[in-house]
Amino acid sequence: MSSNNPTPDQQDNTETANTVAKPERKENMLVNILVNIIIPTLILSKFSGEDDLGVELAIVVALSFPLAYGLKEFFAVGKFNLFSAIGIISIMLTGGMALLKLPPEYIAVKEAGIPALFAIFTLISLKTRFPLVKTFLYNDKILQIDKVNTALESNNNKDNFEQVLTNASYLIALSFVLSSVLNYILAIMILVSEPGTEAFNAELGKMNALSFPVIAVPATIVMMFALFYLFKQIKKLTQLELEDILKQQ
Repeated sequence: MSSNNPTPDQQDNTETANTVAKPERKENMLVNILVNIIIPTLILSKFSGEDDLGVELAIVVALSFPLAYGLKEFFAVGKFNLFSAIGIISIMLTGGMALLKLPPEYIAVKEAGIPALFAIFTLISLKTRFPLVKTFLYNDKILQIDKVNTALESNNNKDNFEQVLTNASYLIALSFVLSSVLNYILAIMILVSEPGTEAFNAELGKMNALSFPVIAVPATIVMMFALFYLFKQIKKLTQLELEDILKQQ
């Protein structure tokens, strides 16, 4: 007698097909900016008065949005990510320092310290089997890694390409160093009021709002330069065209 139930092999094939067909999850940039920049800035700037949330509660509510969003993204990916974890810790440190009414210099050092750690990790990773340049730039989400590696071997340029990756790592570290310096300068210039006051909360919100254009844009420009450098060197060492190098979406 025949059965409509699938065999174990058919079930495995179906599960494999579903896994392959599952689209890669992409982060919504507009939601990211809204939750991490706009909402916290508005809460700190407009709702820190005694007739609204108050100074301390405004800090808690404002930082709860990026914290909740970061945790949601962290668990949605389904695996540990060092940089996401550091981002979450950074948010918690900012809130803790503000609630403890520590001097603004502490927050400035913390703001500079996080990207400085990224720069250090990037350089240290060069001595490991998993350099972070492969996470940021040379990965299969951007490039056709197998095709590039095959072409490098055919042209006997594997060693030369390792030097290219090292140079790109230095550029990535430079972008983090730039971010670190700008973070510190921005915090020192903006956070001038006494912690625990409505004025300090407004300054904290202003710093959060300015962090994107003042810090992220210059650092991103350096990162893009590193990416273009990598593309140019790959083309030179592999003799491949750009469309053969880039991942087809």
